[in-house]
Amino acid sequence: MIRFLTAGESHGEALTAIVEGMPAGLPVTEDEINVELARRQMGAGRGGRMKIERDRVHVTSGVRHGKTLGSPITMTIQNLDWENWRQVMAVGPLQEMPVPDRSLTRPRPGHADLAGALKYGHEDLRNVLERSSARETATRVAVGALCGRLINEFGIVIVGHVVEIGGIEAADLDLPWQELKERAEASPARCADPDAAARMTQAIENAREKGDTLGGVFEIIAFGVPVGLGSYVHWDRRLDGRLAGALMSVQAMKGVEIGLGFETARRLGSQVHDEIVYAPGSSSINPALAGGYGRLSNNAGGIEGGVSNGQPIVCRVAMKPLSTLMAPKQSVDMTTKEVSKAGVERSDVCSVPSAVVVGEAMVAIEIARAFLEKFGGDSVEEIRRNVTAYQEWLKTR
Repeated sequence: MIRFLTAGESHGEALTAIVEGMPAGLPVTEDEINVELARRQMGAGRGGRMKIERDRVHVTSGVRHGKTLGSPITMTIQNLDWENWRQVMAVGPLQEMPVPDRSLTRPRPGHADLAGALKYGHEDLRNVLERSSARETATRVAVGALCGRLINEFGIVIVGHVVEIGGIEAADLDLPWQELKERAEASPARCADPDAAARMTQAIENAREKGDTLGGVFEIIAFGVPVGLGSYVHWDRRLDGRLAGALMSVQAMKGVEIGLGFETARRLGSQVHDEIVYAPGSSSINPALAGGYGRLSNNAGGIEGGVSNGQPIVCRVAMKPLSTLMAPKQSVDMTTKEVSKAGVERSDVCSVPSAVVVGEAMVAIEIARAFLEKFGGDSVEEIRRNVTAYQEWLKTR
């Protein structure tokens, strides 16, 4: 099973990820990971931090001569802003020299500041915000890049795009995944609908001028996922539950839908469930994914009973407006207990376009984990043999 651990603070020296369970023989380079890290830093609504950081990964274990070894993989991303925070975030005890006062005692509504300080007993809220910051997602993107590289070997492609920002909704587009990805990547809002993208970008600028923030909704689609990932046998192995949990674990996410999601609660069953067909020779149904069985729709979002059914897996994620406001809301100073405006930290106006990349990473991680549970193997070639045998067996069903 793939497991990973991340460490590091937002303004600390570096971020680190350790990945265990990656099979041997997977071709991977630092440049491939860096492409995903760069995508995370792009998009309308990003703040000043992204003008400083140029995220680059350094792999220090688990890869040799461009291929994974099967041993734990360690990746480090240096924080370039560390140079401006050396004293404030120093690991060692405070020296006699003066340290710039960047402590925070006025918790921000919507952030982990107050709950974290009360939980861990911190006086300075910086001890909370440094780790709870979404800067941590850079390591998740690096891990997701590895997992994406693994499932790409078996024809699985993950594409994300923005469908709503600040109440502005994109049109429903029935596009091949290649065009969907191309359109989204060409847009500062990471939205495939050009008209909606332009209005979203303007809304972000309007919020910036007011010192406010915007949230939105993005969609992650996994194409080429074979039938049989996940399980209905145990609650914690259900693929939809695992994907929802992974996506909800990302900072600022407040809701996840699979397929039609909440809309299914408003419809009759006859308007929801996907009718089944059998057409092994049809060009629209890939026998390698579901043995010739297919659906006339995909309202279930590719998962039934916690198991992938061969259709594209569709996840939709709601992200709240960011908690740091340049025109801050009311709070209380934890030192004086006096009513005060909340603290202000450098932040984005809208992170929905960049959150798409984090969402893609989390979906890649969970699908890779489920894929390895299904097909096993200590090397890519062993997994390939297992997948091929399964595909051949599906054709007999």
